[in-house]
Amino acid sequence: MSVAHNHAGPWTLTDVLALPEDPAQRVELVGGQLMMSPAPGLAHQRASHRLHNLLEQAAATAAADVEVFEAINIVVPDGLLIPDLVVIDAMASAEMTAVPAHDVLLVVEIASPSTRVTDRKLKPQLYAAAGIGHYWRIELEPAPRLIAGELHVGGYAETEHLAGATARIEDPFPIEFDPAVLARR
Repeated sequence: MSVAHNHAGPWTLTDVLALPEDPAQRVELVGGQLMMSPAPGLAHQRASHRLHNLLEQAAATAAADVEVFEAINIVVPDGLLIPDLVVIDAMASAEMTAVPAHDVLLVVEIASPSTRVTDRKLKPQLYAAAGIGHYWRIELEPAPRLIAGELHVGGYAETEHLAGATARIEDPFPIEFDPAVLARR
């Protein structure tokens, strides 16, 4: 259940982390302002679950000392973001409420109608400013595709991988998959 909160002035990281958990929406913080989005739909959740499994399998095959999480709090210089999927250094995965950006190797956003603009424009800038090495965006419409970004001076150099072809990515660990597997068959 969503709870209304009276709050004066800009929000802080401490304020946001003190809010009760609400599985019906995500609450992120950018520049003292809250950004809220509804819980993801079925197509989004299917893609997230399948990609989570692919990332875990690839990390295990590569013996990468990482963990893959869904929808965790990431502290960035301008606030708090909640990516759909996150790969973090395994040493950082102690019981934390929020993970500092320097422990994050990869963030993945799955574009939904309610988050498409934020995922394409705002979040890549914030993740790049935080120094996160890899940013992936999954677009499900009109057909699944992966836009894989690697951090270069001030932003992400992007490579698009379309459904029907195998995406081969080497960092932060080798992984291969056809983006089509993220959607309903």
